[in-house]
Amino acid sequence: MTHIVTIGGTDPSGGAGLTRDAAMAARMGAATKPVVTAVTVQTGQAVQAINPVEADTLRAQLRAALAAPRPAAIKIGIVASAEQIDVLVTELPAQIPIVLDPVLRASSGGMLSAREALLPLVARVTLLTPNLPESAALTGRTIAATDADLQHQGEAFLAVGCRAVLIKGGHAGGPRSTDTLIRPEGVARFDATRMPGARRGTGCSLATGIACGLALGRDLQTACQAAKTEITNWLASSDPV
Repeated sequence: MTHIVTIGGTDPSGGAGLTRDAAMAARMGAATKPVVTAVTVQTGQAVQAINPVEADTLRAQLRAALAAPRPAAIKIGIVASAEQIDVLVTELPAQIPIVLDPVLRASSGGMLSAREALLPLVARVTLLTPNLPESAALTGRTIAATDADLQHQGEAFLAVGCRAVLIKGGHAGGPRSTDTLIRPEGVARFDATRMPGARRGTGCSLATGIACGLALGRDLQTACQAAKTEITNWLASSDPV
């Protein structure tokens, strides 16, 4: 069995965080080794409380998760304190692909991770997966409205040190949802029909799906496409999991 480490928060509503990571990994044919950064209190409507775990506890969890069976990729969601970022920057192994979903605001509301504190972690990752508002917030720019805007924001992330960025188009309008992958070697786009309504956990699911693809030996572009397809199938189904 292929394993990935998932680093993030609990969600008692079951709609996001580590619960969603485990469900998506199972769909992709992998298993998770969860590491808790925060115990949250949230429903489908609102984030009521975020309780970070101590840095030493995070460090101990991470070291245990990196032990045998050795994970083949790492996915990071909510990071709940600057001290936690310090732990991740120093403890994350360089040889394992890392996907960071930079949670700045939960789908049900509530600010989570701060822009300035995240940048040292951004520099360590294989892939960053911000949505349009997160990309704008992290680069200090307005929300991208054109391909040129997306390119400029993506290049800003590459300049920080991350190897690639996938800017998700779920918050844009129109009948299609397009995610844009920006790497030094070029740009790729992943397009799908936009589904009506909204469902929580899509962002963390996509990042987890990509991490699973990388763990299973796919190249980055193929992993992004496979995860996008799986998310589209999930949204089109009546299965809430």
